[in-house]
Amino acid sequence: MNTTTTTLDLGRPGLIGRRAPLDWLFAALVVGGAAYAFRRYGAAMDGYEKGILVGAIPALIALGWFWGPLRGLALGVGAASLVAINLYAGHTDSFGADLAVGSQVFLLKYLLSSQSAILWMGVLFFMSTLFYWFGFFSKAGNDAAGLRIGSLLAWAAVFMALTGTMVRWYESHQIGPMIGHIPVSNLYEVFVLFSWLTTLFYLYYEAHYKTRALGPFVMLVVSAAVGFLLWYTVEREAQEIQPLVPALQSWWMKLHVPANFIGYGTFALAAMVSLACLLKTASSRSLWIGLVALPGGVLVLMGLYALVGGPDEAMQAALVKGARMIGGTGAFFALMILLRGPINTRTPSLELMDDLMYKAIAVGFAFFTIATVLGAFWAAEAWGGYWSWDPKETWALIVWLNYAAWLHMRLMKGLRGTAAAWWSLGGLIITTFAFLGVNMFLSGLHSYGTL
Repeated sequence: MNTTTTTLDLGRPGLIGRRAPLDWLFAALVVGGAAYAFRRYGAAMDGYEKGILVGAIPALIALGWFWGPLRGLALGVGAASLVAINLYAGHTDSFGADLAVGSQVFLLKYLLSSQSAILWMGVLFFMSTLFYWFGFFSKAGNDAAGLRIGSLLAWAAVFMALTGTMVRWYESHQIGPMIGHIPVSNLYEVFVLFSWLTTLFYLYYEAHYKTRALGPFVMLVVSAAVGFLLWYTVEREAQEIQPLVPALQSWWMKLHVPANFIGYGTFALAAMVSLACLLKTASSRSLWIGLVALPGGVLVLMGLYALVGGPDEAMQAALVKGARMIGGTGAFFALMILLRGPINTRTPSLELMDDLMYKAIAVGFAFFTIATVLGAFWAAEAWGGYWSWDPKETWALIVWLNYAAWLHMRLMKGLRGTAAAWWSLGGLIITTFAFLGVNMFLSGLHSYGTL
């Protein structure tokens, strides 16, 4: 007669009891930083902002406990931001800090002003992408020096992006009354948000799956976003802080936009992983057809818009530059198809990439759903109705339905492999149009984000 003995481990410590001293030190520093923020800036906060700050305390502590590297990142960004704020605070004008010292004080001019930090972000992202690709083709595998340097540079870029964002937030409050706002209100600011969010999610998956071999793919889309950001800055002087239009003067923006861009970032991450999957599983013929069909369709639509839109020289010049960017991207992907043999020997297993693609889309879909609901509440407050079939809202619904269908087919019908990867890659086109295409080609209530 077999007997089974069950032992109840009643002495095992819980989640709180398993915390190490460094965890509690991090928690104390977060609480201390929040208390300092309340003491120094509490008078300028409304009730919603105070509530968000209170809610951010346990959220940041939990994230730091969940993933250790976030602790150093959070504390480093906080310290750098305080240094910048104190450098500004030493020079005042009739309203607040004199922002002109940003071009005079050495640390601000070359490192810590928002514009300098964001420029450093761009340089570091470009360098990270290059090192990831150099390391990818080396013979050292996952421990290649290039891959490790690429990962470190990605962390440094995220650090500079977050520092630039925090300092820009402070700078906006020094211009004049009712101008200060969280820097997620225009294309310049949200491209910074997209870049660091996408990278941070990738770095988490890199650590979770213990492979850096997908960094070259994911950093391509981040570098493309940074390239657009630099072009947009030169063309429109987008780095200048502007007052918010009335529709954006709402606390909903602080919740809706970050949640939305977690969705955009993880969808883009999944698409680049799906590209690596397709290089490994799809036939060469289907890859070449896809290369022609996807960018080709976008170019045709852009050409039609240029014909219908009339002689708007600024827009036509932007379309020409966009066509060049798409052509350059297509040429690079063509090179990847030609080199698919060496590439495929270095990418992770299909099972790993498929699992990462699924988890990224699942996370993105959850946050995109939350953002859509928050956006409806925001619309009701700003325009008097939860839904108006505005082009931006309509395309947001299309994005949501696309990924809802993807997840349904995976969970209910077992969608895997090449079909799932093509669908995910196509989803990036849909998401990009919802993000940028609507702003370029359509008008509506969200026209404050036009190019």
